[in-house]
Amino acid sequence: MTKYKIQSLKGFRDFLPSEARKRAWLKSEMIKIFEKWGYEPLETPTLEPIELFEGQIGEDEKLYYKFKDQGDREVVMRYDQTVPTCRVVGQYYDQLTFPFRRYQIQNAYRAEKPQKGRYREFTQADVDIFGIESPTADAECIALSIELYRSLGFKNAAALINNRDLLEGIPYPVIAAIDKMKKIGKDGVITEIVQKGFEKEEAARFFDKVENLKPDETLKIIFEYLENAGVSSDNYKFEPTLARSFSYSQGPIWEMTVPEYSTASFGGSVGGGERYDSMAEKITGKKIFATGIAFGFDRTLEALEFNGLIPNLEPITKILVTVFSPDLYNNSLNLSLKIRAQGINCELYPDPQVKLEKQLKYADKKEIPYVAILGPEEVASDTVTIKNLNTQSQKKVFSNGIASIINK
Repeated sequence: MTKYKIQSLKGFRDFLPSEARKRAWLKSEMIKIFEKWGYEPLETPTLEPIELFEGQIGEDEKLYYKFKDQGDREVVMRYDQTVPTCRVVGQYYDQLTFPFRRYQIQNAYRAEKPQKGRYREFTQADVDIFGIESPTADAECIALSIELYRSLGFKNAAALINNRDLLEGIPYPVIAAIDKMKKIGKDGVITEIVQKGFEKEEAARFFDKVENLKPDETLKIIFEYLENAGVSSDNYKFEPTLARSFSYSQGPIWEMTVPEYSTASFGGSVGGGERYDSMAEKITGKKIFATGIAFGFDRTLEALEFNGLIPNLEPITKILVTVFSPDLYNNSLNLSLKIRAQGINCELYPDPQVKLEKQLKYADKKEIPYVAILGPEEVASDTVTIKNLNTQSQKKVFSNGIASIINK
């Protein structure tokens, strides 16, 4: 008898095959767009030395999963993918070609309160460019972001764009509060600024200054790029109250939103990007320009499901080879090998003692569209009976003709 309740930890999730297939599909769709724009894959370790992350994130450092490993070293679980990538760029600087474009799809870990769309273990999908000072690099990441979400079916996806340089002179605690504008509104922002030690009148002045910001030359270059790239003006706009709360955020900042899911607790936000030249230089010890965006993989998937944009994903297995009787098991085994050699995903029922009727029910429950039956008659005539479980029709074919039926 088990001594504990069998369940996953709070904020951590299991994904059964039906959900895992959706995640695999989304990952594949994202990679198509990333590679279409010339970005290359990168992976980094789950654990990093605590020194790498300390002093990089800002207020949310309290959310680090950190501990001492068996070597008595202070380590932290991957909080985000930007900081480790800066480490990679510094460590392998001479092996990389600049400008260096990379994408990364891995899990991150944050010890925060779980809620819908927010978990303690979650997947991020990042794209970044290293080595380009021009705002055209930021513009490219924004254009890619818009194409990604439009390709997924969010025709109203929009990039909200600002420039942290416009917020110069505003204290970081105030910026962090303003960044919550969508969640808590103007009154909530001013209240939080006051709670951080500022006078109410001063808080109101900060907010008014931000509300009345106008695009600078950097943003005009980005908007011109987007226009010349054929991006509809409906899919991006200047948002003066966008602040991005990471302390390393600088220069152009943007947030990807899908209004089709604006009822969510995160206000439709599915990703955020910024320039972070200073942090890249601090970590690498080299003057390296850097910009990019992190997409919330889980939020994106939730938004897709909410809007019915996930296609009907076919079962992985296309055909089940049944075992008519134990003495014909090797015949079924050889048939399964021939079918796989034709490039078809095929299962062989693993227990030759199970009756055929139960094997058919198994295939039906797994929504496998076809079954192959290899009885004494089929073996004698060197044929196979292929049954379509959707139509309940069946026909005898030679083994080399199975592919044409399934692919049809």
